[in-house]
Amino acid sequence: MASLVADTSTLGDQGQMDNSSVESTTYNYDEELVTECSRIEAKNFGASAVPVFFYMVFMLSILGNGLILFLLLKFENIRTVTNFFIFNLVLSDLLFTLPLPFWGYYYGHQWIFGTTSCKMLASMFFIGFYSSMLFLTTMTVDRYMAVVHAIYAARTRNLLYVYVVSGTVWAISLFSAIPKFILYGTRENFLYGELCEETGLAIDELNSWKLAGYYQQVVMFFVVPLIIILYCYTLIIIKVQYTKMNNKDKAIKLIFLIVLAFFLCWSPYNIIIFIKAKQMSKGTSDDDCDNTIDFAFFICRNIAYFHCCINPFFYTFVGTKFRRHLSHVVGKWILCGSRYRPSSLSSRTSEYSPQTVYE
Repeated sequence: MASLVADTSTLGDQGQMDNSSVESTTYNYDEELVTECSRIEAKNFGASAVPVFFYMVFMLSILGNGLILFLLLKFENIRTVTNFFIFNLVLSDLLFTLPLPFWGYYYGHQWIFGTTSCKMLASMFFIGFYSSMLFLTTMTVDRYMAVVHAIYAARTRNLLYVYVVSGTVWAISLFSAIPKFILYGTRENFLYGELCEETGLAIDELNSWKLAGYYQQVVMFFVVPLIIILYCYTLIIIKVQYTKMNNKDKAIKLIFLIVLAFFLCWSPYNIIIFIKAKQMSKGTSDDDCDNTIDFAFFICRNIAYFHCCINPFFYTFVGTKFRRHLSHVVGKWILCGSRYRPSSLSSRTSEYSPQTVYE
């Protein structure tokens, strides 16, 4: 799995460096001689720009996903298929973004939070990352079933169904993150201080784990979800075109925006990950001192992480029910103490029907 903190050319080598520093550093690591390219410009860029972006993504995610969580628990019936999937997606995004302030500090300084925190935060990050991608895919399949196969879905989309699917997603995510928990730890580096990264194995073994992780991310957490999303939403659009569904044009536009956002946010990042995997396969990633890939990695990864802030907007705020709930809450705040009377909107609502799932 291509990690937030596993790559020795990114978070593995933290801290600002003076431009007069040597271009490469040679040190003994697990009794093997390793030559490490410093990539000074890319490291300085990462140490200055990445923390700010991580803090921003953290605050936006907490605000957006936290608000969705509040509205969901306050106004909605959580024991429905769509709402339970939304609830799990929100939890995944929050789990994904909670470690970001720690990584942000790490980028500008060094790791000061200890070995246990290194393992726990890395595992938390990856569990959130994996589950978020899987729940996005699961929600797409669920909407496909509700719209394209409405009769069959009406018989099978029940609490047992959503519990089994959600439990499977969390189990896969937890299992996939176990290697991170085992391998992540802290070690001292005479240039960068305390590091939090995959360690404890010979460099060749670590590179093999990283290479497997790179391909796992590209295939399992991008290519496969993208194919499923494109297939499901294509059939949904065809189905919607031949129904008497209200706000048909709005539904199609929303579908287009969801797919476009997923593609634009995750494609550049996974392309860079694939390039890094090819370089590692050829054994050229550590010898190439070109900063281009590192700059691209920082930028594309930040764009990908921003997707967790977009999820609340596409999957809830654009829906009629959640916008009404939000208006209700804002109205109560503005008119607090007046003769404002809550409307029926405050009552808990039932599951979206296939005809109104995109309203």
